[in-house]
This record gives sequence, C-alpha cells and structure tokens, in this order.
Amino acid sequence: MNLEELIGQAAEQGGSDLHLEPGYPAAIRVRGSLRCVGAPIGGRDLTPVAQELVGDEEWPVFLERGSADLSRTIGGVRCRINLFRTSRGIGFAIRLLADFEASLDRLNLHPDLTRWTHQTSGLILVSGPTGSGKSSTLAALIHEINTREARHIVTIESPIEYTFRPRMAYIRQREVGRDTPSFEQALLDALREDPDVLMVGEMRDPETMRLTLNAAETGHLVLATVHSSSCVEALQRVVSAFPAEIQSSVAAQLADCLAGVICQRLQYRPDLRLRLPECEMLVPTHAVKNFIRIREFFRIVSVMETGAEHGMWTFERYRNWMSKRANWTVPPRGDAPSAERVAASPEVGRAGVPPRLPPVNAARESGRGAARPGPSSEGRIEIEPVAGGLDAVLRKLK
Repeated sequence: MNLEELIGQAAEQGGSDLHLEPGYPAAIRVRGSLRCVGAPIGGRDLTPVAQELVGDEEWPVFLERGSADLSRTIGGVRCRINLFRTSRGIGFAIRLLADFEASLDRLNLHPDLTRWTHQTSGLILVSGPTGSGKSSTLAALIHEINTREARHIVTIESPIEYTFRPRMAYIRQREVGRDTPSFEQALLDALREDPDVLMVGEMRDPETMRLTLNAAETGHLVLATVHSSSCVEALQRVVSAFPAEIQSSVAAQLADCLAGVICQRLQYRPDLRLRLPECEMLVPTHAVKNFIRIREFFRIVSVMETGAEHGMWTFERYRNWMSKRANWTVPPRGDAPSAERVAASPEVGRAGVPPRLPPVNAARESGRGAARPGPSSEGRIEIEPVAGGLDAVLRKLK
C-alpha cells in the first residue's frame, strides 16, 4: 500500500478526508459523501505505515493508548491524521488540508467577521459539527489579524493544521503532544508568554474550558472552537460541561468575557460546484449577556431573530444573503482540498442528501447492478454499490 498515492488520488478527486481500515477498500469523502476506491487493504500493509508515521519512540505509547493525533505533509499535501486501533487492526482517518492561506474572502465567509478581529480582549467561539470548517475559519480570523496588526499570537493545536507565515503579527504555534503535553499546560504557559491573541484548537474538557475562560477574562483575545449545531447550543455546552454547583459562576464568567459566537455548516451548491459555509452569528448584547448569566439560553434565539442591527445573523437570514451574493471566490484548482475547496468531481447528487456507502457513480448505470470493479477515467478502480452494502462488496471481491 502506498499512502502517498492514496492521498494524491483523494486530492485529485476533491476529497476532504481519506479513511483506511484493514479489510476494507480506501474510502474518500467528497462533498460530504463517502466513495470506496480500489481493493481491500490488508492489516499487514497498514501497520508498518502507522509505525513509520508515529515513530519508534512513540509507538509503545500508541499501543498503550490506542490512538494518536499528528500532522504531516505527504506527497505535497498537508494532512491531519488520526490513527486508532479497531477490531480489525489499525485504522486511519486523514483530513486533507488546504495549502493556501485561509482568509475570510477565500472561504466565502461574511465580511462582518472582520470587525470581530478588531477586538483586543474577550472570547470568540467558532462552533459547528465535525467537518464544518471550524479550523479553517479560525485560521481565517488569525490571518485577518496577521495582515493588519502587530500582535503577539500564540496558537495551541492538536495537531497544527495551518502553518502561518508572520506578516504584521508575531506568531508562535504549539502542538499538543509534541511541544506541550496538554492543552491545560499550554494555556498555563501562555499566560506567562505575553500574548495578545490566543488560539485554542478545541475546547474538549472542563479544565481546558476553565483556563480558556480565565485567559479571556484577563485581557486577552481568545479564539476557540467547540462542537455544536447552533450558537445557543455552543454556550449551553460550555456551561453544562461543569458540575452543577458551579454552573452559575461559569455562566457569569462566560457572559462577562464573551465577544462573539459563530456557528457554521457547509452546504453544497451544485450550480457553483462549491461547498459554502452557512453561518449564524451571535453578538453579546446586554440582553444576551443577561440571559447567559441566568442560564435562560432559549431566550437568546428570539434576540438573534431581531438583532440584525447589532450584526447578528440567523441561518435563515444568512441564506437570504447568500442567495443574493454573486461574487463567490473559487479556491485555485490544485490546492490541497479542505471542507471549503472546490469539488473536483463532475457528478452532482441531490443537495444535502449523501448517497449510500459506496456512492453511485453518475457516469455508470444506477439501480441494482452487480458489484464489480471498473476502471475510472483516471485508470483507478472504483466499486459500485450493491444491495447489502460494504460487506457484500467485500464478499464479491474475495
């Protein structure tokens, strides 16, 4: 198995993710849908590749823990890689990252976000489901600061996804596991490193959240991500992560330091052949802060619906803005794909409805055809869907 060739193949097809599992074909996610390519991969092929990526010194740690996060540039494509043990052996989940500089304009985000980066203190939360481009939006916000102001920026990531080139700003990037043992230690260190801006790759646990809130409360501008499906849910998630007896004080602290919340999800536009970020934005007005303090989060929804004059956006209002916009930015073809890049594949499925695994190739017959390998236009092997799903495909290949 050649990992470089598989990643190159995923990049050519406009894939955002590559999944490898012993006994399964490689699976590439394109526009949110998975497609299988090639023959099943053996566990004996994946194990030495995993060991080479992790390194001999860290291999015993991986075997004990059962997972590892790392970032590598493979075949000219920067990748975020998660290795993990499964019932079949060692699996790979590889996110292909863009190698262009992320900016609000390149990612087709609303220009209102530029004003958010003018703030000198407070907490900006970037939320959304997995694979919605949160890290890219964080990178775009850092890029806006970097091109405009001479600030000291410290990023804490696991792993580092975007490599920043200092322009006006002085930027230091730290990777958890390589440069620091944990988010908690890095946040404690950061308060002694004279930062103006802190970027926290992900708030995963209460201790990281607590230290992030403390940093925002002590006069730093802190940018962080959290998984949620709405701005209100992002706030609820932060507060509910703490024990019940201290949630009131956490809510008050969050209300005092909050500078803004953006929640985003990606929607595919067949006419543009682009996945565009669809957002809602919450600006912490006095009413919003009051509802956070008393933990009546459900009342924030109505404030957002009537808060356009304060720069708030609901998903519905944002969709209306998107429908009127005509000048969308198309990332250069050939850049390593991310969730925001142009889809290179010509076939278009029904928007928002991903096909089954493996998906139907639009260039071939649909329906209940036999599962058989056939050459793609690039000379690769693709697997067509059959009744019974992936197990049936594997039985046919045997």
